[in-house]
Amino acid sequence: MKLSFTKMQGCGNDYIYFDAFTQHVPNPEALSLRLSDRHFGIGGDGIVLIGPSENADAQMRMFNADGSEGNMCGNAIRCVGKYLYDRGMVHKLALKIETRSGIKALQLKLKDGQVEAVQVDMGRPGLRPQDIPVLLPGDRVIGRLVELGGVQRRISCVSMGNPHCVIFCPQVDDLALPAIGPICENASIFPDRVNTEFVEVCGPQRLKMRVWERGSGETWACGTGACASAVAAVENGLSPRSQPIELVLRGGMLTVTVMDDTVLMEGGASKVFEGEVEV
Repeated sequence: MKLSFTKMQGCGNDYIYFDAFTQHVPNPEALSLRLSDRHFGIGGDGIVLIGPSENADAQMRMFNADGSEGNMCGNAIRCVGKYLYDRGMVHKLALKIETRSGIKALQLKLKDGQVEAVQVDMGRPGLRPQDIPVLLPGDRVIGRLVELGGVQRRISCVSMGNPHCVIFCPQVDDLALPAIGPICENASIFPDRVNTEFVEVCGPQRLKMRVWERGSGETWACGTGACASAVAAVENGLSPRSQPIELVLRGGMLTVTVMDDTVLMEGGASKVFEGEVEV
């Protein structure tokens, strides 16, 4: 059988999107594993299924490059908003999208009649160890010194509907991330594995970030990771609350505002190409 797909990216975080309203997508776990391969497949950080929801305008299911299903992806959900509006599947600028981590509210921003940027209300971050989850004592894990792979690192753990470990460090460009990333992802204190953000503080409202995503390795951007990094910066007293913080990622820039009761993220979304694939 053939499936129609659309390749989209937000800050270089690229996924293969399938319309699950009009076509059945069989075995998405195996499909993501095969199609994400950048040499023998279409290439991407995973696949996203956009389908019907009883409680929102649409449902988003995202699968990582290793076939595992993720709870939420901030860059992908912006692309979902663009996909729905630009194709005329919705005709409003305020949308609600169902994810495994709850319903998220989107505000679409247009240029020349098409979606150029999307603001996402990412909800309240989780800071309790059981929210992440992380197997450490205390009410929160913020600036906690732990041993990871034989190295003492100061970590801050945040849930944005998926688990994040934020590590502040100088000169993130010099990090050997392919060596460090898997150690953090698979550390025994993270029973569900973890996404790890390495963050360089360039100023109170400007952070530079590299990310190792569980199931995908280093990606050019991570929307939930950018939010987690901004939350960690605020909680560590490095950045202000209720003011926009610029997150410089390998694939571009996101703006994150950490409010008292929620986190707002804004960034672009682009279509790369469309096609059909035999499955």
